[in-house]
Amino acid sequence: MKFSKLHGAGNDYVYIDARDEASDWPSLAIAMSDRHRGVGSDGIILVLRSDVAHLRMSMFNADGSEGEMCGNGIRCLVRYAFDNGILHDDISSVMVETLAGIRSVTPIWERGAMTRAIVDMGEPRLRPNEVPIDLSGREIVIDYPMQVDGHEFAITCVSMGNPHAVAFVDKAVEDFPLRNVGPLIEHDTLFPERVNFEVAQITSPTLIKARVWERGSGMTEACGSGACAVAVAAHIHGYIGDEVDIDLPGGRLSAAWHGQGSVLLEGPVTHVFDGEWAG
Repeated sequence: MKFSKLHGAGNDYVYIDARDEASDWPSLAIAMSDRHRGVGSDGIILVLRSDVAHLRMSMFNADGSEGEMCGNGIRCLVRYAFDNGILHDDISSVMVETLAGIRSVTPIWERGAMTRAIVDMGEPRLRPNEVPIDLSGREIVIDYPMQVDGHEFAITCVSMGNPHAVAFVDKAVEDFPLRNVGPLIEHDTLFPERVNFEVAQITSPTLIKARVWERGSGMTEACGSGACAVAVAAHIHGYIGDEVDIDLPGGRLSAAWHGQGSVLLEGPVTHVFDGEWAG
């Protein structure tokens, strides 16, 4: 089985043209994602045929669970499709079917290669049943207090087609014990479908530093939908304006949201290598 590895700001996935392939994808995701015995990635992403868009994206996290959406992954999916002749480079806006709905990706070209892209990530959902989070009697979840592993913080919850809980902190995000707290938040009973957890520090009205514990993959270098959730949560709090850069361990992403409608996400796309899986 041929594959390619790509990453968006360090959020890396294995890409497979699965239009004519069949496999136990959850098991394959676990095997290929293993950073010691496999290829090493945050999961696998499949290119599939779609009746309603140019492509259909199916993604499986490193633990084999299926994800609804990935802002970094969808950019790389489009690059993979161009590189492998699945799409022709005269398409200015690529429509991709995902479990979170149809998303449009606008490629940015440099010297004949797609190096960046802008993704219409759709409208954020804020109601508890849309995230989902098991809290009744609230229109939206802002600064909900939590105590986890001896740490106190408040979360703001956003769905970007997948669930996110964002905690704003005053100290450097590098000092937050995300490796310990992240899995406890992910599996907290408040979240019936588990949750992605972001810890964020506002450094200016146009810049946020963040780290992510990604549902199903753990610590990741970046998360596109997570960056959007951070931007939305910061906008709701009045910390930022309509556009912001988010610095993550793997690189910088940019998000734009005007308080209503879709969030636009821009970020890099990098091809790492091609290979053949013999497992």
